[in-house]
Amino acid sequence: MTNKRPIVIGVTGGSGSGKTTVTKAILDDLKGESILVLQQDSYYKAQDHKTMTERRANNYDHPDAFDIDLYIKDIEKLRNREAIEAPVYDFTVSTRSAETRHVEPADIIILEGIMVFSDVRLRDLMDIKVFVDTDDDIRFIRRLQRDVVERGRTVDSVIGQYLATTKPMYHQFIEPTKRYADLIVPEGGENHVAIDILTLKARDIIAQAKG
Repeated sequence: MTNKRPIVIGVTGGSGSGKTTVTKAILDDLKGESILVLQQDSYYKAQDHKTMTERRANNYDHPDAFDIDLYIKDIEKLRNREAIEAPVYDFTVSTRSAETRHVEPADIIILEGIMVFSDVRLRDLMDIKVFVDTDDDIRFIRRLQRDVVERGRTVDSVIGQYLATTKPMYHQFIEPTKRYADLIVPEGGENHVAIDILTLKARDIIAQAKG
């Protein structure tokens, strides 16, 4: 399939919905295929010009927090079989790292992030669109655990951010994009039937491309 255009799978849902678990399940089911994951989280805008207090106060659950143009540009390069230097976001200091990540093109590209359906230009690049649908309380607990353990946040700051921006932004910007999904996956990575259906469809597209 080297000369064919890569298959692009979009995986979205609220923060803590299980997007990463679903993505890992897809990777496991498609083991042996040429595949890469390009996480939208890496494309948060740089905030070097802001103080740490200003960075912490930024609304990371709004579409404007992301450098969508760069994300699209890099996806288009990968679809054209060109390697990219993807940005690396350092969540402990809330800005981009000086380092980049070299990404070689692959036959299957998984786009994972809370806003990957928010821009029609992104949606138009996708062959399969997946929405991971999980209850608010479960998503909050997962986000709290992740941000405290992995991102050095305090419990109070995570709760404050969730109430001020994360929850309202989910219902304003993310939940409405469910209507664009080809497949809605309730219960995240625990929904093995939905993941099996998804990977069967991906294999069918791969087989057609190779044929």
